[in-house]
Amino acid sequence: MELKPTYGFNEIYKAYYRKSYLYVKSYVHDDMVAEDIVSDSLIKLWAQQKKEVAGAIDHIGPYLFSILKNRALDYLKHQAIRRDVHNKITKTLERELEIRTTSLESSDPGDIFSKEIQYIVEKTLQSLPQKTREIFVLSRFENIPHKKIAGAYNISVKGVDYHIAQAAKELRAALSDYLPFVGTLFFLNF
Repeated sequence: MELKPTYGFNEIYKAYYRKSYLYVKSYVHDDMVAEDIVSDSLIKLWAQQKKEVAGAIDHIGPYLFSILKNRALDYLKHQAIRRDVHNKITKTLERELEIRTTSLESSDPGDIFSKEIQYIVEKTLQSLPQKTREIFVLSRFENIPHKKIAGAYNISVKGVDYHIAQAAKELRAALSDYLPFVGTLFFLNF
């Protein structure tokens, strides 16, 4: 139905809204966006019609669908740009995540803190009584059996266990902030 060029906004809205909405929605696939485009287009058509010298646009239907087409195209082009930007950002974030993951997987916290830990261990061992320090070093660093250490120091195996436990207690206290990183170093039997 083609309206005469002098109809007001309500008549134009009633005559063209439904067709315009279905037309735009078939391209933009979003109800709210289609409603916005159609409403804006009808308002633009009506405002343009009021500006015309003769007071009307000769062919409202084709003029309206030209406005709708351009608005829908603008929306789709904008969506394409947004999608491209989103994809670029996503790819960048994925690359960054991959780099961080690879970096974290290849890092060894023990390497990061090894010099600090080594210094604390040496300092703590030096603060122990000589016999306790020597027994601990023989047991944990040189893997000498407790029975052999007991024979070398002329003490019982329980005595060896006592000295090792004393050294371990001091080391645990000194390395309390680092224990997750040095777990298997020499604390397995504590």
